[in-house]
Amino acid sequence: MDAGWSPSDIAFREEVRTFTQENLPADIRDKVMSGRPLARSDHMRWQDILAARGWIAGFWPRRHGGCEWTPAQSYIFQEETTRAGAPWLLPFGVNYVGPVIYTYGSEKQKARHLPGIVSNEVFWCQGYSEPNAGSDLARLSTRAERDGEHYIVNGSKIWTSMAHWADWIFALVRTDPQVRPQAGISFLLIDLRSPGVSVRPIRSIEGAHHLNQVFFDNVRVPVENRVGEENKGWTYAKFLLGHERVLSAEIGKAKRMLGRLRRLAEERGASGSYRYLDRLNQLETDLIALEWTTLRMLEAVMDGSAPGYEASILKLRGSTVVQAIAEATADLLGPEAVPYDPAFLEEGSNDPGDELARHMGIVSEFLFQRAPTIWGGSNEIQRNIISKHALGLG
Repeated sequence: MDAGWSPSDIAFREEVRTFTQENLPADIRDKVMSGRPLARSDHMRWQDILAARGWIAGFWPRRHGGCEWTPAQSYIFQEETTRAGAPWLLPFGVNYVGPVIYTYGSEKQKARHLPGIVSNEVFWCQGYSEPNAGSDLARLSTRAERDGEHYIVNGSKIWTSMAHWADWIFALVRTDPQVRPQAGISFLLIDLRSPGVSVRPIRSIEGAHHLNQVFFDNVRVPVENRVGEENKGWTYAKFLLGHERVLSAEIGKAKRMLGRLRRLAEERGASGSYRYLDRLNQLETDLIALEWTTLRMLEAVMDGSAPGYEASILKLRGSTVVQAIAEATADLLGPEAVPYDPAFLEEGSNDPGDELARHMGIVSEFLFQRAPTIWGGSNEIQRNIISKHALGLG
């Protein structure tokens, strides 16, 4: 398809494609292509490669260590790397807290935290959801009470991805319980090595450990670690959630998964059946529509402005398209998808060339894709946002 790419965009795409082919470690690519969980070392090794090239935060302003990529370049980078089998560039530092800090943070916060993100030396995680505040995030109850030049933080965060790997967490906390929920929230940067912080693992449906519950027991956090104004954290949270939902489109990943579906169908002689072709055509149509919608919206997001309800559209459709491709692939495997043991997926325990292990990776990915329709605000919440702000309904 012709998206009207400029000559410089086409040259950049070739540069990214060549770089990824030449520098993505084969063992990491094999894990991604077969759907197996990645270790922290896998993510960090690839991100170190990107950091050395100066591409870990390409869309950031140059003064903060980025390349000031155009919206088109940002899209091309994400599509080409993920389609080629590169790991998801973990977004917690680069896409989430980094832009919040350089947009709303103090000069001291920028100097302290941004270099570690760009160099891939500091690992961040996100502290938003709580046991009783998921999609209805404004109900959060983790408290931060002022004590001189510190806040005393008590409470917990749940479904915290990669907290067991992280050095820091950015968290929404309640600093004023007397006002309406959205008005009493602040945005804190918390060192996970602080006394009183503990992390409890949560195994997800496919048996992997990437989720956690983080507990805060009288954790002392310097007031200087608050981003922006006290009780104004909801503004920064919405800014961040817009970026998170845009990333949920995952065009490159969807194309990679769709390519694998085609290969599996050809191997099994199913590529000529009407039932398969009808399903494949629908998936391809949905993906093309999502891609064009993403291209139309990207510029408004990546130039620094906060996305609106359009981000909810990308999150809603991106998560359902990827989920549908994963489901179609599991259906194609049929009885071969039935045997499943998460132990086969652990690092070093299986042969990438083993067919059974590859199938288990596909099933693991199918199970994991239940999650994107929930995280970042459930799809039911996204429909409410779209109906209210796009359609003007109640």
